[in-house]
Amino acid sequence: MQVARCILAVIAVYTGIGVAFGIPFLAFGIRRIDAAARGTGWGFHALVFPGVVALWPVMAARWARSRGGRA
Repeated sequence: MQVARCILAVIAVYTGIGVAFGIPFLAFGIRRIDAAARGTGWGFHALVFPGVVALWPVMAARWARSRGGRA
């Protein structure tokens, strides 16, 4: 039972970080890394939000590269 609680805690922390990252990323970062996302509305952002939460380390790395000019 302790292992299950530990796994659930890790998943909760990962998801929490993903949500905390996803909001500013969708507000500012997605337009930097994907030209097709420019001019999209809240519907598009709502659709991609679960993917951003799940893949936040990948999105964070791409956003960081785009800030450095090496995108």
